[in-house]
Amino acid sequence: MHTAFARVTENGKLYGNTYVTWFDAPEVAQGAVPGHFVMLRTTDAMEAAASLVPGDPLLPRPMSIHRLREGKNGPEWSILYDVVGRGTLWLASRQPGDTSLCWGPLGRGYSIRPTSQQLLLVAGGVGVAPLVWLAEEAVRDGKRVMLVLGGRTADQIFPATHLPPEVEVVVTTEDGSLGRQGLATDAFMDHLEWCDQAFACGPNAMFRTMADAMRTAKHRRPVQVLLEERMGCGTAICYGCAVETRKGMRLVCKDGPRFDLGEVF
Repeated sequence: MHTAFARVTENGKLYGNTYVTWFDAPEVAQGAVPGHFVMLRTTDAMEAAASLVPGDPLLPRPMSIHRLREGKNGPEWSILYDVVGRGTLWLASRQPGDTSLCWGPLGRGYSIRPTSQQLLLVAGGVGVAPLVWLAEEAVRDGKRVMLVLGGRTADQIFPATHLPPEVEVVVTTEDGSLGRQGLATDAFMDHLEWCDQAFACGPNAMFRTMADAMRTAKHRRPVQVLLEERMGCGTAICYGCAVETRKGMRLVCKDGPRFDLGEVF
């Protein structure tokens, strides 16, 4: 884990109410894999450090690493997020040159089995954030990738034009404004038999539906999910992200955020 004042290099709305922010802090992403996350302080980092007074909001925000690109000083990394509160509103207002105190990479990322050749990725809303990087890595390694993008409306669907052309995209919206009408979990079950391994990120309600469906499925496949929990530190100190699993209590920041679907749901 590394700590740095990450400098914003690019920031803007990508679609709907979803923003992407790029940072120059190569050390924070060093050794990261898809599914790893960083902790970001959503307050003026330099001012807070100089005054020794905690900023507002007080707690940092856990953010999945969305993707990587080469920058002037080495690899740059980005986060993808919806503006839903003070912290994300602050992030969306950052300009190039602004900084945020952050630390990472943190947690356990996705793990693709060497024998898996066909991967099914399932994204619920902004849960697509870490799956884009996973799709890029898998395509680069010669894997076949199908990505299910689910949202309530068309405004919540990640643009397919920002994905590698090799990725097969399936879109579902609850109101039928784009793709097929229904839930991402419906498409998950439709294509589960096709894949060797599945990966998902989204709300817990989506994971519960997936787990219920898996119990009655004729063909089962290993499914890895990334849990979303509020965190105070991201480093297993505060114990604020404890969840109950079949193996006992676990910390999402340390033991996750990647878990096997059946381990938690």
